[in-house]
Amino acid sequence: MLSEVAWANARNPTTYLGAQFRRLAHRRGVSKALVAVAHSVLVLVSHVLTTKQPYQELGADYFDHLHQSQLERHHVRRLEQLGYTVSLTPQPA
Repeated sequence: MLSEVAWANARNPTTYLGAQFRRLAHRRGVSKALVAVAHSVLVLVSHVLTTKQPYQELGADYFDHLHQSQLERHHVRRLEQLGYTVSLTPQPA
């Protein structure tokens, strides 16, 4: 039952669990990513039942905002390895 719940959440492109699945499946494979999402679902359910607080969805872009400077450095370094000169200027808000 838990793996079915994990698979249903993994296929949703707009949730944290879907983003976690895609992120892990790319690096570790589909089956290990599915087990990791099932574990996350189990931890979430345990937390909701223990604290009696509703689940707060983090969103599909959670991992992008978590380590934004690390993500910027990664992409700049990758472009420099491909032979480009990169300078970052933030857009005005």
